Amino acid sequence: MKNGRSLSDLALELERQLGSKQDFVVPSSLLRCSTAEDGVLSMWITGGGVGGEFGVTELARRQLADKLRIPFAYFERMRTERPELLDRNVNTWLGADGDRRMIRTLDGQVRAVLSDRYRRLDNHDLAEAVLPILQRLPGATFESVELTQTRMYLKVVTSRIQEEIVPGDVVQAGVMITNSEVGEGTLSVQPLVFRLVCRNGLIVPDRGLRKTHMGRSLATDSQPVAVFRDDTLAADDRAFFMKVRDVVESAVSEAAGSASSFRQVADRMRRARGIPLSGDPVMAVAVLANRHGLNDTERGGVLRHLIREGDLSGYGVVNAVTHYSQEVEDYDRATELEALGGKLIELGSGEWQEIAEAA
Repeated sequence: MKNGRSLSDLALELERQLGSKQDFVVPSSLLRCSTAEDGVLSMWITGGGVGGEFGVTELARRQLADKLRIPFAYFERMRTERPELLDRNVNTWLGADGDRRMIRTLDGQVRAVLSDRYRRLDNHDLAEAVLPILQRLPGATFESVELTQTRMYLKVVTSRIQEEIVPGDVVQAGVMITNSEVGEGTLSVQPLVFRLVCRNGLIVPDRGLRKTHMGRSLATDSQPVAVFRDDTLAADDRAFFMKVRDVVESAVSEAAGSASSFRQVADRMRRARGIPLSGDPVMAVAVLANRHGLNDTERGGVLRHLIREGDLSGYGVVNAVTHYSQEVEDYDRATELEALGGKLIELGSGEWQEIAEAA
């Protein structure tokens, strides 16, 4: 499993961000963009005596382009080659757009351009609600926690529930909680499997709980610009996070008290171990890469681990993917590869056959 930051570092960064975040709900007509000759895009929020000038992150540019139905490649070409054309396009469509937007800012940057119905599920509140529960998990270890530009991750493993896939190859049960404050995914609670021998993490697909970030509109016609700081919706957030806490409590209780689901996952790992790669391992990884969107670097990394570890079976392929994820610089992508490992153990015999017999 890819290393993240320490739990104390995560807490410090969440506290720091708490004092730097500000959210606005504003009609699109009160938004204006200005692009400098060097391509730096700024967004102005006007009206009601609040707002000001903010930088715009790449993710926020993507979201803005999507909401205005401007292809992002063309958006970026205008930004770098014809900034005055970008400003004319963006501001024209903003002025004609009757929708309200939630503009999420951090450290003087617009980090997300979202619907006014977007339900804030902030990382600080989530951590405050669930960390005490996770810390009560018997034998709990925070194997990896991280805060990226798009998501927060909490990956916790318990030594109380474990299985041997083969003698000396032990896997343990755990829970992963993820959340995005910027519209890049739902709040999710998912089972996690941790392999001790090489510290691989595997995320079990479609067995967790997810909460969307959609709710009621947060502004009215009589309130053209609404400004939200982290104390503004405290009561509303508190009620919601009590529900989130219940979901996590249930997931932790299941991880601590019932190993049946975990044993089912371990059984599928053993089944994958019994699938030999009877064809060309290079072609097997190529089929895997094409089917699951691995780039050339990732394909080469998975193949290297498959050959190095010498387990030419379906289980070996799974472990090659999750082991390689530890080398991936981007934490979000590394977690996607851990989730791919979970998808692979769910493959049916026909799908495994296409990989195993590739020549």
